[in-house]
Amino acid sequence: MTAPLIPVAEGIYQVPIPLPFALRIVNCYLLRDHDGWAVLDTGINTAQGQAAWRAAWGELGVQPRHIQRIFLTHVHPDHYGLAGWLQAQVTADGGQAEVYASPREIQQARLIWEQESTFDFAAYLMRHGMPDDMARAVDSGLDDTRTMTLPHPAALRPLEPDSTLDIGARRFKLLLAQGHADGQLMFYDERDALLLSGDHVLMHITPNIGIWTETDPHPLRRYLQSLETLRHLPVRLALPGHKALIHDWSGRIRELEQHHDERLHHTLQAVHDGHTDAYHVALRIFQHVRFTPHEWRFALAEALAHLDELVLRGQIAQEGDRFALA
Repeated sequence: MTAPLIPVAEGIYQVPIPLPFALRIVNCYLLRDHDGWAVLDTGINTAQGQAAWRAAWGELGVQPRHIQRIFLTHVHPDHYGLAGWLQAQVTADGGQAEVYASPREIQQARLIWEQESTFDFAAYLMRHGMPDDMARAVDSGLDDTRTMTLPHPAALRPLEPDSTLDIGARRFKLLLAQGHADGQLMFYDERDALLLSGDHVLMHITPNIGIWTETDPHPLRRYLQSLETLRHLPVRLALPGHKALIHDWSGRIRELEQHHDERLHHTLQAVHDGHTDAYHVALRIFQHVRFTPHEWRFALAEALAHLDELVLRGQIAQEGDRFALA
């Protein structure tokens, strides 16, 4: 059973695509383009995700060939995974649709999804304190996720941050939104004070800000700096990658800042109590009883990001993969 297509703004429809994770849904978008339609974000490649796109097209009377362009806010699997499949549907129907992302996200897609990695991710997790059996389960789950990004797009075309982009009657400025992803883009229609915010600002949940093996340095510092800048952006409506629409932009940003202040406090307390690695800090700061291996991957990465921010603030010290009070 697919979720209904939701009109959210003039010429923009939200397409809820099911996910095989606890998050359940990713919000993708269909936008009226010049002589057809554009897609923003795609979902992950499952039979249910494909069915949701076909249902959305049927509801609007759209044929795959009517899709002219596919835009990605970032290349996490729930946003990137169906891009190649969508492009293939367009081609099979006699159309053509390029897939676009920021240059940094194109690099990430090649590194994470398109290349066979020889990096021992399980060993990396164990170094940060995760038990061996859990680390191997997390690593195996990542391999399963990688298969849900196939087929990959024929190519990814670059979208430069701070440039402008016309989609139908709307002109968007492309805003770089770092933290959750190194090269995430948000699409801002200044005339309508409307923002397609990807996963940078979400309602009800907080975006995962984590340190991964391929992450640029200090993601939480970059995220908090970004929120400080974006708080003053005139936004009457933000269309996020998950959960509810955002009507109080600056208010939600203040809540996110408060959340990270509290998490930093709890992280510092965990180190104060003698927890010296990211896994055991995560045990203290998350309600983890029902965590799946997929969720544990994010928990450890987020614990690392908060530990890193405390090191930057001089409140704790780091030696190798271990942490202690400064």
